[in-house]
Amino acid sequence: MTSPQPRPSIAQIPPYVAGKPPAPRADLTTYKLSSNENPYPPLPGVVEAALGAVQTMNRYPDMGSTALYEALSAKLGVPTEELALATGSVGLIYQLVQAFCDPDDEVVFAWRSFEAYPIAVTAAAARMVRVPVLADGRHDLDAMAEAVTARTRVVLVCTPNNPTGPAVTQAELDAFLAKIPPQVLVVVDEAYVEFVRMTDPVDGVATYRRHENVLLTRTFSKAYGLAGFRVGYAVGPAPLAGALRAVSLPFGVSGVAQAAAVASLEREPELLERVEALVAERDRVVAGLADAGWAVPEPQGNFVWFELGDRTLDYAKAADVVGIMVRPFAGEGARVTIAETEANDRVVDLVAKWVREGA
Repeated sequence: MTSPQPRPSIAQIPPYVAGKPPAPRADLTTYKLSSNENPYPPLPGVVEAALGAVQTMNRYPDMGSTALYEALSAKLGVPTEELALATGSVGLIYQLVQAFCDPDDEVVFAWRSFEAYPIAVTAAAARMVRVPVLADGRHDLDAMAEAVTARTRVVLVCTPNNPTGPAVTQAELDAFLAKIPPQVLVVVDEAYVEFVRMTDPVDGVATYRRHENVLLTRTFSKAYGLAGFRVGYAVGPAPLAGALRAVSLPFGVSGVAQAAAVASLEREPELLERVEALVAERDRVVAGLADAGWAVPEPQGNFVWFELGDRTLDYAKAADVVGIMVRPFAGEGARVTIAETEANDRVVDLVAKWVREGA
């Protein structure tokens, strides 16, 4: 070969499969339930804040993201030096693997879990250690702790777990952290934290304050409905957060995204109303599925998981027929976002039909 060649690991990077939008239909309103997007439009005042920032698009954004750091600091009660921003929580995952892993270092995570994990790990030439989730879709934290070796640098705990749905309890997380060596970074990925409604939920901020090796990642894409603007944040001890900031892309979070995020934080009461409505819809869907004879793992995000195995693609095609686009994982199952009421009704009706027909 005489042409430039990328590192061998680049050819091994699995592609990220984004949720597909449904095709427009003349006979039916279609719904996209494949990307865990918030079905609500931007909160009042957020569009105006974003438009205000657009007026200065000829200028670089504030590289220090000063206003957003200060707003997050006030909301969470943490100092700004214990925060790091990036283009969504997925950007933070890339940064932390880059910051903490040398080639062939190990990253332990549950599987199936967030599909960006293998991409970020492989891109950094690190090694994946995937630990199967339990039958109910939960993290097997005991097995994950046992998988930690002298080569492990990072452990990823996705809670609630995307795509299976269950969340880790505080007691489970505490017991797990007690088994992890202090030099191993434990990342608690809380992209869906606002939707958690369970006994003994994880208190991420209190947890990282008790541990020098714990970092939280969160996003404005889900509960806040800013998926199109790409802004997420990490919370952790100053040395860890500082490492993420050190490898961050300069000017990575746009001025429009910063303005929209600050405006969203200022409108928390309206946000919480919407989150409660989505949680209520989630509960309604789960109850409807149960009435139809179909059980799902306990959902703590804004989605439900259907364990379908070899029938996964058939289910996805059947969903497309009735105007809903889901996110299939071939041979495993399908993740379905909690969305508009009509879309959710179609999800339940489709499953009821499948059960009746023995599909």
